[in-house]
Amino acid sequence: MPNYNLITRFIIGWIAVVVLSVTALGQNDLLIRIMKAEDERRWDTDLKQLISHSNAAIRKRAALAAGRIGDEDSVSALAALLQDADTDVRAMAAFAIGEVEAASGADPLLAVLKNANEPVIVRARALEGLGKIAGALPREQDARRLELGVAIVEVLKTDAAFSDRLMATLGLTAALRARPANAGPAIAKFLTHADARVRADAGNTLARLRLNDGNEQLRKLLNTDADPIVRANAARVLGATEDKLSFVSLVKFAVTDPDSRVRVSAIRALALLKDARAAEPLLSRGDVLLKGGLANRASVTNEVLEIAATLGRLLALKEDMRAVMWLHEVDRVLTRKAPEIELAIARIKPSFIVQAFADDAKVPQANPSLVYWGFAPTVAAALGEIAALPASAPNKAEMSTSAESTLRAMLLYRLGPGGKTRDFITKKSEISASDVLRAFAAFKSQDLAEIVLKHLDDADVIVRGTAADLLGDLPPSEQNTRALIAALPRAAKDPLNDAVLSILGALGKQKSDAANNAIKTALDSRDYLVRRRAVALLKANGAGDFSSRIGTVQTGNTIADYRRALARAGRKVRAVVTTTKGSFTMELLPQAAPLTVDNFVQLAQRSFFNGITIHRVVPNFVIQDGDPRGDGNGGPPNHQIRCEINEVPYDRAALGMALSGKDTGGSQWFVTHSPQPHLDGGYTVFGRVIAGMDVVDNIIRGDVIRSIVIR
Repeated sequence: MPNYNLITRFIIGWIAVVVLSVTALGQNDLLIRIMKAEDERRWDTDLKQLISHSNAAIRKRAALAAGRIGDEDSVSALAALLQDADTDVRAMAAFAIGEVEAASGADPLLAVLKNANEPVIVRARALEGLGKIAGALPREQDARRLELGVAIVEVLKTDAAFSDRLMATLGLTAALRARPANAGPAIAKFLTHADARVRADAGNTLARLRLNDGNEQLRKLLNTDADPIVRANAARVLGATEDKLSFVSLVKFAVTDPDSRVRVSAIRALALLKDARAAEPLLSRGDVLLKGGLANRASVTNEVLEIAATLGRLLALKEDMRAVMWLHEVDRVLTRKAPEIELAIARIKPSFIVQAFADDAKVPQANPSLVYWGFAPTVAAALGEIAALPASAPNKAEMSTSAESTLRAMLLYRLGPGGKTRDFITKKSEISASDVLRAFAAFKSQDLAEIVLKHLDDADVIVRGTAADLLGDLPPSEQNTRALIAALPRAAKDPLNDAVLSILGALGKQKSDAANNAIKTALDSRDYLVRRRAVALLKANGAGDFSSRIGTVQTGNTIADYRRALARAGRKVRAVVTTTKGSFTMELLPQAAPLTVDNFVQLAQRSFFNGITIHRVVPNFVIQDGDPRGDGNGGPPNHQIRCEINEVPYDRAALGMALSGKDTGGSQWFVTHSPQPHLDGGYTVFGRVIAGMDVVDNIIRGDVIRSIVIR
């Protein structure tokens, strides 16, 4: 006889699996609806229904989507969720209200803070949200910003904020964003916290607000704290507040601290103290580093460049030949002209730089790449510094004339006869011309508008965008308005939207009917960001409120794309990044940022990143990569992704999406060297380095990504 009990258990188990599968499938369909609305930046009836769904997980996810969309009309629905029975839903509602950044969200969050019975997680997110709202308020609402700042400071003074790590860290970041008056003592109190991360965040906040209320304690932390991030941030504050009493300690830790992050922060702090006595010990340290060899020690190279930059500040116009010779030796050892080196020489002995570049520019025909197009940003930074010299600098007029002439020669030679870009200029002159153009503009020559107008027709989209930005900085004129209007249709067809956004911005500054009418044509753009910029400019110019024309994003994603992205949730997705310095492994976070992870995975699987140069390295901050141009302006053509801001913090080793504004992600990403709480809630976190952070720490500008393999 068959075993009916076993059969019954099997059938019941099978039914349970089916029910769970159907439930999961139904929930996935709901999540896809939410993802689609979020991707299209669409707050509508569908999302309003989902935000009040019977399933708490759906309510929470819909609330996050509303925050990411950022429509002020969603605030009332999110405020209602602050009364939800589920604590996680209430916390997410508070987070989302902060992301919307609308003034109308402040009162509901203030009410949460006043409710002592509310769990800490909810109150902490409300505190965070208040900081975002206060930081986003326009100048005409300064009184309201100050009011919110006072509320944040009052919370920071409580025992509850001091005793809870999340409340403390989110409260400190809220104060950083709100910039409340008289916040220094409340923030400085956290320098004595038992948790090193809280002490470090307090230092970060004081440094960015330039508050000296905790300097006595910070001097102690610099000398005694066991945590290197705390010591590094202590040095930052002491430098930012120009604390003269810390000079001896800063010199000591700039040359002897065992952690490079502390040394770098102390070196930068000495530059801000402007005490030339620090030059001697820094030069001695530089000699030691040079003798040790730079080629195989990337972190040492970064430190040497920091010393160079600080020497330029400490010895400005002192013509210190020991420093100049040391800088020349660094230049020789590095076998490349680093901007930090040339800029330091330009500050210490400007005549050296002016003469060297002027001599080479006299014979451009000898080298079709114009000698300097390979490192024109370096030339531009150094020569542009001449324009910033004080009028009392010896031979300022003569040096300015020579520097301006060199930059002019580079620009005009690149353009060639008839103002058209020469095809045979090599070494990516298009990614250098923008820097040269900006440096030239610093001299404010009489024919500046004429030179800039020539570049408004450049073959390169970024150069045209730079030209438009510079025209916008000049006094309004009919000539400039006509040129900008003429350049707009071409820019609207570019694969990157940099030029069209810059042209619209410049037109907005013309303050004329003709310019406003041209801006109105952008309301029909397929690009959501272009429409949004046009609406903002027209409103600011008093030309009408066209907010209804912003509409939704015309996303390129399909339901299949959403399903693929959603399917990775709960799975381990890793990216092995191989560079010229070694390999490191990143664990991606598809549950926190599914579309951002999907975008990264798709690009990596197309070998998009292979061979790309790491264009930005800021020690103790980030390394940044993913730009095929190599100048920080590039990305895949006709390709932008929306931000997926989440609650994952920017700790050390966080993987984030680089932006030039909200919803402007593409292919550029960065990894943090140390915690960066000011980035929380502003940039999408979509992964973290889980192996090989020593490789990340040793990367320098110019290293190359050989491959990224997804596993």
